[in-house]
Amino acid sequence: MAAVAYTAWLAIGAFGRPYNFFDMKIYHGAVVWWASGHELYGFIAPGTTLGFTYPPFAGLVMLPMAHLPVELAGLVNAAASIAALAVVLAGLLRPIVDRLGWPLWYTVAIATPCAAALEPARETLGYGQVNLLLFALVMADLIGLRWRARRGTHVAPTDGLLLRFVYSGAWAGVGIGLATAVKLTPALFIVYLMITRQWRAATTALATVVAVTIGSFAVVGPESRAYFGGVLWQTERVGAADMTPNQSLAGLLARLYDSIETPGLLWFAFAVLILALGLSRAAHARADGDELTAFTLVGLTTNVISPISWTHHLVWVIPAIIVLADAALRRRDASRGLAARAGLGGLPGVNGLRSPIWYPTLTGLRHGVAAVVLYLLFLVSPIWPYEHQLPEVSHYQDGLYGALMENSLALALIVLVAALPWRPGAEPAFYGDRAGRPGALVTRR
Repeated sequence: MAAVAYTAWLAIGAFGRPYNFFDMKIYHGAVVWWASGHELYGFIAPGTTLGFTYPPFAGLVMLPMAHLPVELAGLVNAAASIAALAVVLAGLLRPIVDRLGWPLWYTVAIATPCAAALEPARETLGYGQVNLLLFALVMADLIGLRWRARRGTHVAPTDGLLLRFVYSGAWAGVGIGLATAVKLTPALFIVYLMITRQWRAATTALATVVAVTIGSFAVVGPESRAYFGGVLWQTERVGAADMTPNQSLAGLLARLYDSIETPGLLWFAFAVLILALGLSRAAHARADGDELTAFTLVGLTTNVISPISWTHHLVWVIPAIIVLADAALRRRDASRGLAARAGLGGLPGVNGLRSPIWYPTLTGLRHGVAAVVLYLLFLVSPIWPYEHQLPEVSHYQDGLYGALMENSLALALIVLVAALPWRPGAEPAFYGDRAGRPGALVTRR
């Protein structure tokens, strides 16, 4: 475990960028400015044109760090983010390691530094961002849906009311609601819950957003009016669309057109297409009993269609890698089972011929290769050697290969939305009340 953590640290040093809690300094400066009696959205970080861009509820959540030195605030955020990542990985990996017979926390201890070394995680930690915390809030609802589907089977008769409530999953939707109140893009998960008729979770998420927003108006009315009446629509506060770290569809199109601005009509047409594709595939994944892949597809779709998706926003590649790796293992194990039943070390083939004895080993190979390639892509992050900024330097300065590398993460996200496989029956989020036996899966759309 120590060797893995050290290797991850070396990888961050080799492939990451110099980190100094740059974004945290903006947030910290903004809440210190606010706490001293000034307007929250009037703050501009010294030497920049950047200010606070989150809703006022996020400002209230961050307000306590005004009493901490900025470096300590960054370290606290990093520690909390790593802890949240470890807990999320434990939740996502639990069904897989139980099936394979691996020790859970040993696996998590290996997986956490591996995930932290990836571009989205290391950028989040190094810049003092909140993406891993928001990721944990959304994933908490996935766990809540899982527990609710199992009708609280983790609860012992001696457990108290609090544990019964937690394991009941009745609170599922609160995490998405809180994440949406901090950052608007998780709202797509509410749309997904509605499309898949998960009305209770969708209602809980909506009620959470409304309650938090109204509460913010009641507590900090001027800031709330300033945000929803103006700041929300000032897209120039976050940067130009063509900036290399913006790996959304809008950033991809702006760079391909070698323009500071995204071609609006073209972006809208492709965004609607990807939105429909992503939500449709997520709904089908859930109907086939794979809620993790469904959530992952919604998160990836959000990354693609958002006008700005900095590389630290792309945390949804982490569960995508898990899904691909597990799909490879499942296909290999299923193939071995067929080979064992067929006998003679071979599989039934075309015209009565048997497949070679090594066929089970190759089954699922493409998913395993895809998982490795995706991991290496987001580990190495080849966009930075080809970073360009208009109007000083064209995005085609290094030719077509350079343009491909500069847009490689955005292209990978689009491919994942279109082709990420789901695993039928791997992680059903609902069980039918009228099923013929306990835990029998009922596929509904």
